[in-house]
Amino acid sequence: MDIVAPLPLAGIRVLDFSHALAGPYCTMLLGDLGADVVKVESPSGDHSRQWGPPFIMGESSYFLSVNRNKRSVVLDLKRPAAKAVAEKLAMASDVVVENFKPGTMARLGLDAEKLQGLKPSLVYASISGFGQNQPTLAGYDQIAQGTSGMMSMNATPDSPPTKVGVPIGDIAAGMFASQAILAALVERGSTRKGRRIDIALNDSLLALFTYQAGRFFATGEVPSQEGNYHATIAPYGTFAVSDGFINVAAATDAQYIKFCEAIHAQELAEDPRFATNALRQEARPALVRAIEGHLREDTRAQWLKRFEQFGIPAGPILGMDEAFASPLAIERQMRVEVEHPKSGRISQVGAPWKIDGASSPIRMAPPLLGQHTAEVLRDWLGYDAKELNER
Repeated sequence: MDIVAPLPLAGIRVLDFSHALAGPYCTMLLGDLGADVVKVESPSGDHSRQWGPPFIMGESSYFLSVNRNKRSVVLDLKRPAAKAVAEKLAMASDVVVENFKPGTMARLGLDAEKLQGLKPSLVYASISGFGQNQPTLAGYDQIAQGTSGMMSMNATPDSPPTKVGVPIGDIAAGMFASQAILAALVERGSTRKGRRIDIALNDSLLALFTYQAGRFFATGEVPSQEGNYHATIAPYGTFAVSDGFINVAAATDAQYIKFCEAIHAQELAEDPRFATNALRQEARPALVRAIEGHLREDTRAQWLKRFEQFGIPAGPILGMDEAFASPLAIERQMRVEVEHPKSGRISQVGAPWKIDGASSPIRMAPPLLGQHTAEVLRDWLGYDAKELNER
């Protein structure tokens, strides 16, 4: 499935001052959509270039995972000449993205107020842990998972608070930042003015609570630790079978009746304790025990086959190796490969959207440190050989 050119953001220039994950994830999404993303790095590089193992031929797998479709430029922003170059690059850009500690860009003279004063059409996005008005708080994902309440919600009953297995705060902030940037670019088409975007990891995690927050706002009760079970629907969760576990999501009373038929449990369909979803939720521990008593009589494969026959939403619980090898992931091109100049052929997670029936391609492998400095300064600023040597 080759995507039809040009990509939606072709011709949009993004100047990326970000490091680690939230900012780079945001700009990778923009690059996947066709933007020309220039990643500005210090002489020592993005912090994540050093994070590992694992490394692939000396290149951090962490860095490689969120920096494709970008070009790398090295500028020592402690030097006035380099800051002048950075300002010129910003003036040649449509979007600037940064995720330094609040106040850092102002000290460098590259903050939104200054750059938008010089170029009002510039879209300027800042990502931090807790917002641009909270400069003293450390903006790390696990800290935000704790302060937002995410770790308390992710735990199982009677267990300590547990972080989500991926840096969900960084990822959500990067996604929300890219959304806001796209909206600002659309608006700019008619107003010719940019926007100043302030994204916080803590805000992003709070925004993910949706119906759980709705329950809290409605009742004033803090949601309990539900583990693998749904807070408002039963039976909906993870259930033991003879050779492991499966997920079942019987979301309506009608589905529950069919589910009971599928597991040969007519007595559960007729039990007055389980007559409605509200009652089933109230009696969930007893319901789960009763259901697993039936499910333990057969294997995962057999139950999933039977649930498919009965139209019951259910699925296996796969390891990452199984998930990327599944026909779903292969057909949807969610594991793709690209040739890296140092690490050789490497795998990447594919773009999650399909546009006109096709996936966004990996146009460029994650860059080596400073790989494109001369190229970008020629392309964007028209520098000649002498100016390149003087930068």
